[in-house]
Amino acid sequence: MKAIVHKANTRGYFDHGWLQTAHTFSFADYYDPERVHFGALRVLNDDRIAPGTGFGMHAHRNMEIVSIPLRGGLEHRDSMGHVSVLHKGEVQVMSAGTGVHHSESNLSKDETTEFLQIWVFPNKQNVPPRYENAVISDLIRKNEISEIVSPYPGNGKGLWIYQQAWFSIADLDKDSLQLYKMKSKESLGVYIFIIEGSIELKDLTLKRRDGVGVYDTDEVEFKATEKSRVLLIEVPPHQ
Repeated sequence: MKAIVHKANTRGYFDHGWLQTAHTFSFADYYDPERVHFGALRVLNDDRIAPGTGFGMHAHRNMEIVSIPLRGGLEHRDSMGHVSVLHKGEVQVMSAGTGVHHSESNLSKDETTEFLQIWVFPNKQNVPPRYENAVISDLIRKNEISEIVSPYPGNGKGLWIYQQAWFSIADLDKDSLQLYKMKSKESLGVYIFIIEGSIELKDLTLKRRDGVGVYDTDEVEFKATEKSRVLLIEVPPHQ
């Protein structure tokens, strides 16, 4: 097993006033040639949007975009006519495909919105744009690794994207021991991001907002050292 560790305090951090954001991988004004992507995982941004502000209408193309709200409400509007507000316990998937415009806003007057913005390279180019959101809280089982996004539509395990990638969340009590088994022999590995809490993975201690890309292995075992919420993203290689 090999691992690439990204400590929370090594991420690219920017305070734009209305937006506080930390980039695990190179994004916008943050560039590190050693941190461009982990396989097909291209972007993992930890965003905080101030009340009454947000990202104006902007364009995307040929990218799978997954948004996971952590706090507050996130209003989504797009050029396909969708308007929705997401909250913690939900997930949003957008296939940009041939091109789509969208905005993301915090409509609250007093509460900060926090969410993870994640981009994955697709395995199909120029598909018709699509958008879905879903409640995932019912899919998440305590002290288990629960799948929320997969490559397969209609499997009853959350939403799907155009890529051989799987997103899972683990809500763990202290000392909960977990074993993640790769779902595909073609996968590069799994990226593990600590949303809250801390875990031990072999000789590594990973805390809140730390991340680690684990590869050259068929499975990964880790233990929560306190009450924790962990995101796991299994992805194929990408050149």
